Amino acid sequence: MAQKPSIPKGTRDFNPEQVAKRNYIFSTIKSQFETFGFQPIETPSFENSDTLMGKYGEEGDRLIFKILNSGDYLSKVNDDLYAEKNSNKVTPKISEKALRYDLTVPFARYVVQHQNDIEFPFKRYQMQPVWRADRPQKGRFREFYQCDADVVGSDSLWQEVEFVQLYDNVFTALGLKGTTININNRKILSGIAEVIGASDKLIDFTVALDKLDKIGEEKVKEEMLSKAIPQSGIDKLQPLFSLAGSFDAQIESLKDILSTSEEGKKGIEELEFINNAINTLGLKSAKLQLDVTLARGLNYYTGAIFEVSAPKGVKMGSIGGGGRYDDLTGIFGLKNVSGVGISFGLDRIYLVIEELGLFPETITKSTEVLFINFGDNEALFSLKAIKFLRENGVNAELYPDKITNGKHMKKQMNYANKRNIPFVVLVGEEEMNSEAYTLKNMNTGDQTKLDLSALIKAVK
Repeated sequence: MAQKPSIPKGTRDFNPEQVAKRNYIFSTIKSQFETFGFQPIETPSFENSDTLMGKYGEEGDRLIFKILNSGDYLSKVNDDLYAEKNSNKVTPKISEKALRYDLTVPFARYVVQHQNDIEFPFKRYQMQPVWRADRPQKGRFREFYQCDADVVGSDSLWQEVEFVQLYDNVFTALGLKGTTININNRKILSGIAEVIGASDKLIDFTVALDKLDKIGEEKVKEEMLSKAIPQSGIDKLQPLFSLAGSFDAQIESLKDILSTSEEGKKGIEELEFINNAINTLGLKSAKLQLDVTLARGLNYYTGAIFEVSAPKGVKMGSIGGGGRYDDLTGIFGLKNVSGVGISFGLDRIYLVIEELGLFPETITKSTEVLFINFGDNEALFSLKAIKFLRENGVNAELYPDKITNGKHMKKQMNYANKRNIPFVVLVGEEEMNSEAYTLKNMNTGDQTKLDLSALIKAVK
């Protein structure tokens, strides 16, 4: 007996209903992207390895899916290297390409490669799948979509203000009221590292701090100690672990903590600018919240850092994130091009909307009218009506197999029921002679004989 086929862990098939719901999210986000002036681009699903490697930190590099070279890929590995059995040394010899880990680094490559054709500041959006060799769990997949918007070529903080508004608009349009847009600034993290005497360990410090809500204060301190951050410095962090209150109250506390750090004070100024603008402009349903422990572990953020939390009561990781990267294109040779961008986690957003029951019923609508097939003559007569219905915006179809000697009628009705088709049309000899159609409401069981124009009105 043949073995039942399967798919890799961390990937999924999507049935028609799920695809319709995903497309609803896609179209909502896309609409808002374009409302804010972003233009679409697409990049390949895989890049050259040297484009991706070293851009996400050590942890990110481990999660990049590598693609084996074509042909005899082991031919370039000499016997001594092969005998070492060191995958880190062998991989560059047998793999020159990798699946993209996110959309931001490929976008930076795109900007550098096409810089002479781009009008700066360049506002782009991109909605494509990415891949990460992560451990699959709820809301975390190995293949998933990102929906990104970025601006490059401007260091204006008004871009950050607009991204807060964009988040608010998208989640309001999706019915996700009560989301929290958490914000921090990398300069503040650098300032804190400076104050505690750990400037040379900024990445280790931020990676550990970013785990505070996952592993707790004591475990974070243990991880910092394991990275050779001095105990005296960790002790100075204590006010940070208990920082709470309003945005303005936290800012005032930070001014005391970072009074000796020019970098830290610059970060505070940037956060105050964004917060003051949002307070003036207002948000529809989201809340802007300062979170000084927010320290997304990616190496390229230099200014504002964003992370969006689902509404309270929904157990889910972040459903969006992003930040300012002042010189990301510099890694590809184009210096001094500032950028800022955000991302929407489609798959997690889907799970949150599903859990809260916020998907509109109409988005899963497919066929509205099914014509029962009584025979070839009746089928041809029905297809003329179906063509007219489709031209008038009604989703209609003909059951392909005809009824033979009274059989298959029940099968066709069951087909309509299982697909939740609200109406069926019966066309027999009598209907053909009178050019009428018997419309049956599958919910009530009522039947009505109508001409074509009345049929359209009844269905609509």
